[in-house]
Amino acid sequence: MFSAESYLPHLLAIIWFVLCWAGYTRYAIWKGRDTPCLASIMHLYREDWMRRLLQRDSRIADASVIGSLERSASFFASSTLIILAGILTLLGSSERAISLLAELPLVQVTTRELSEIKLLCLCVVFVYAFFTFSWCMRQYNFAAVLVGAAPMVGERHVTEQEREAFAERVARVISLAANQFNFGLRAYYFGLAMLAWFINPWVFMLVTAGVVIVLYHREFHSEVLEVMVYTPTPPLVPLREEK
Repeated sequence: MFSAESYLPHLLAIIWFVLCWAGYTRYAIWKGRDTPCLASIMHLYREDWMRRLLQRDSRIADASVIGSLERSASFFASSTLIILAGILTLLGSSERAISLLAELPLVQVTTRELSEIKLLCLCVVFVYAFFTFSWCMRQYNFAAVLVGAAPMVGERHVTEQEREAFAERVARVISLAANQFNFGLRAYYFGLAMLAWFINPWVFMLVTAGVVIVLYHREFHSEVLEVMVYTPTPPLVPLREEK
């Protein structure tokens, strides 16, 4: 039988998990306001994209790009439903799952109730992921409509200020959709970290901290970020030969 003291590490682990996830999300939003990161840099590129879109007569390629982004979110939403189906299946046969896990090395043996709680928590993580990906899909649909409503090049009654405001508006909608996609991917990262909970709560806490470090490095110090914020130096002017 498990005592109250035996459940304390698991309670601390899930509290640490929630604090890391919510805390990093808040921190990334706050730091991204005045520090270059993937989200802020990509938003600048989206604004440039929309400005160039307003200068083109044909928007077929632009609509194709938005459709491709929407399909990526749709893929993850469908995959999340499959994962949820697998978790619910495990809930129906938790005793067999416990016996299989008990045979693995370093796995801490737990009660059936605790194992079901772990599975339910994992289910909540992927339910959140499904909602973020589905909302991302809808926002990309909104962006597709806005692209279709973009003023054409020859429309004289549309001022440059209106075009600039329209480009910023569409870029903002696409960035909101991309942020939801990012939130869904984070849910996958932390959901995979939660699998370590089935080993023991201390490993779970360590892996959760590792996920935060990986996310921070990729969003604020990754090589691809350095490439996108790179500003080339002006070409050197050749020196004139003295006569």
